Amino acid sequence: MIIRLAGRRDLPGFLRLAAQVEHWFGPMVDDPGFTGAVEKHIRRSTALVAQTGEGCGEDSGTDLLGALLFGGTAPVHTVHWLVVSEQSRRTGVGRALLTDAARRWVHAPASLEVVTFGKDHPGAAQSGARAFYEHLGFTPSAPAPPGPEGGSRQRYHRAFP
Repeated sequence: MIIRLAGRRDLPGFLRLAAQVEHWFGPMVDDPGFTGAVEKHIRRSTALVAQTGEGCGEDSGTDLLGALLFGGTAPVHTVHWLVVSEQSRRTGVGRALLTDAARRWVHAPASLEVVTFGKDHPGAAQSGARAFYEHLGFTPSAPAPPGPEGGSRQRYHRAFP
């Protein structure tokens, strides 16, 4: 697996990944706001992708295993969006994306925050997102506003002392 900065050629891959999670987050693929956010992160070099190592070149067209949009202002950083393809979940792709993002952009002392599903959201158990973040040392903090689909959300926080 290779983790690299995303390029414009990766936009179709981001949309394929988004299509796999729209049932949890609401419409994204046809949302110009989502596409614009991905394009902005790509331009700012704050978007990462994970893909297989086989045939993985600049123009390989390989389907993405996962993707991450990163932001915030030091010392508080934010994972704006992290998704792993259905077939690649629980294989280390999400961990690799977060590890690479922290290595690139988080310089201690700092913190990393993410908003994920609330306890009562169906995606919390089905996606394993809450358990994933907790396994990586994140702790629940304040509730967050509901998602666009109306589901509950929870902020998670990890300190980098």
